[in-house]
This record gives sequence, structure tokens and C-alpha cells, in this order.
Amino acid sequence: MTDFVADGPVAATAPGGVVPVVRRVRAEEWAEVRDVRLEMLRDPAAPMAFLDTYANAASQPDTYWQNRTTAAAAAQTVVQYVAEVPAGGRTGADAGTGTGGRTGSAEPPGRWVGSATGILEQPGSEDFEGQPVEVRQVHVVGVWLHPDHRGRGVIQRMIDAVVAWGVERGVERARLYVHADNARAQGAYRKAGFVPSGNTFIGSTGRELEMVRALR
Repeated sequence: MTDFVADGPVAATAPGGVVPVVRRVRAEEWAEVRDVRLEMLRDPAAPMAFLDTYANAASQPDTYWQNRTTAAAAAQTVVQYVAEVPAGGRTGADAGTGTGGRTGSAEPPGRWVGSATGILEQPGSEDFEGQPVEVRQVHVVGVWLHPDHRGRGVIQRMIDAVVAWGVERGVERARLYVHADNARAQGAYRKAGFVPSGNTFIGSTGRELEMVRALR
């Protein structure tokens, strides 16, 4: 499952006109990782989009989130990028909108409004749904964006950051799963360069479609 809540219609105005910064999480930000995960699991579309529940995530101890965040911040096999509204009302241009993080500012971090995760998969193994892995690839999961920021390309920027991380590790393609009934999510993934591979299966939440993005 892609863990995806669809990028909705374009909002009339983004809050304050601020462009979120897309950057990798830091090891010490486990509380923020927990909070954004809980927020996405409260989304009305979460039962179809995520392989987790709010109750289960909320019951996890701090050590669970600390270990998860440490891995996402530094490991070579998993990565998490977030969309962060810059502190102090700075625009994306002022803060630096690339995937490398904020420029040198002493201001506290802003609010996290989105997240995307990548898992490095090796050929000959099976993924989290028991599906075969045929090539070295990055599997995009855990994609979510707050409704106030949807429809402005932020989801595509987060996915691009995850894919770039995979390219640095020599992957041949990116792939993801999307629920067969989630047409809006499928459209958003097409905008991010993914196309249906033709593979389908019955996953944890129903019929899933595989979409892929060739990188070589």
C-alpha cells in the first residue's frame, strides 16, 4: 500500500502564501515524526490509504518513535522527507525550497504539513506486502499532505526528494502501490512521473495497483 491521501483540489490561497520547505528528518525530531504520523492517521481517507491506525500508532512508546526517526534520518535503507512551513512566515524562496533543508537560521522549526518515506529494496527479496522485488528500487510509502497545502505540487516535490535519495543509492526505478479505487491518488502519481506497471494484487486494504517510475 502506498500510504497515500490524495492531493486534493487547488486551494484558493495557501496559508499566508508560504511555500513549504521539503527536507529530510533529523534524528532528534522523533516527537515531530510521531505527531505528523498521528495527524495523517486522523485523515478521513486514512482507512483506505494507510497500513496503520491512529489507535495503534498512539499506543507506541517514545522509544518506537526514536528508533524510527533515527533510521529515517541516517540509515541507508530508509528515508523520510517532510514538508515544513517555515518558521516566522518566511517564504520557500527565503528559506530554501530544495531537499537539503533550511538555510542557516536560528529560528525554531516550523509546522510539518506533509511527509513521504522511501524504502530501499533489493532484487530477490519480498516487500512489506509479500510481493517480489525484481530490481534494486526505492519503494515510496507514507505519503500525506495537509489539505491546506494540496494541489500545489508539494506532494510531487516530496516524492522527487525520496526518488533522488534512491538514485544516489543506485536504484533502477521507483515504485509504489495505490488503491484501485483511489483515482485521485493515481492522478497525482502520474504527475510525479509514475505509470501503471500492469501488476495488481489484493493487499492489506483491498485491490492494489503497482505504479513505477523508470530511473535508467
